[in-house]
Amino acid sequence: MALQVYSAVPRTSMVQNSALQGFYISKQPAVVCVAGDYTQLMRRKGREMSFRMKSSLDATSAAEAAVVAEVGRVTEVSMATFWPIVEAAGDKTVVLDMYTQWCGPCKVMAPKYQELSEKYDDVVFLKLDCNNDNRPLAKELGLKVVPTFKILKDSKIVKEVTGAKLDDLVVAIENARSI
Repeated sequence: MALQVYSAVPRTSMVQNSALQGFYISKQPAVVCVAGDYTQLMRRKGREMSFRMKSSLDATSAAEAAVVAEVGRVTEVSMATFWPIVEAAGDKTVVLDMYTQWCGPCKVMAPKYQELSEKYDDVVFLKLDCNNDNRPLAKELGLKVVPTFKILKDSKIVKEVTGAKLDDLVVAIENARSI
């Protein structure tokens, strides 16, 4: 018999089966289901069966804990790190650049966006590569075109700017800061 591991969200899990003295490492959170009469099989072989499971769902992983948004620079976020950073920002204005690697206007806006992050020292600037890994978050945030800039205050979207419109983005940031 073997362990069956099912997952729902991309994170990291490690399951150790002490009966077999082995590890199963997955990039997915794990729910361990022992198939069939695995417990009885191990008892017949005279082995004590126990499982130890360590998952990033239990606590923030070291990689996620290391991702902290700093004022004055743009921080790359993912589906796993976006909401914790937004919540940690509290009442600060958060600006999210939703882009793709292949988008020409996104590439034009990137250095200008970096300059804005250096100009506003009370605003958190984030960027999200809307690739396959982050598609669920992009969908949740209502992405239709790239680039799209979402302005958040108190973890809520207060303004959206679509396209490579720097002037509109600056006005939106100024308005959100004054709320």
